[in-house]
Amino acid sequence: MPTERLKSQLESLQATLNESDSQLTVEEREALQALATSLEARLLKERGDADVEEDPTLVDGVNLMAEQFEARHPTLAGTLRSVMQSLADMGI
Repeated sequence: MPTERLKSQLESLQATLNESDSQLTVEEREALQALATSLEARLLKERGDADVEEDPTLVDGVNLMAEQFEARHPTLAGTLRSVMQSLADMGI
């Protein structure tokens, strides 16, 4: 199920954010945290737990981040590409 896959990817993203030895800059960390918050809101909406406003830039934002992280953080870029695929599978 795409929602469960997205939840798993979000957990992976949170784990990366929580790593103390991460090579992320402050700006990268803030951008990823904002993305994680948007994804959490989307998951709540999918489960019907919250009335969340649609974010029409979510997929574009994930795509842009994946491109930005490709050189310095290829594993993270791969996670973001998986997030994009999960969102597409959910019809977003």
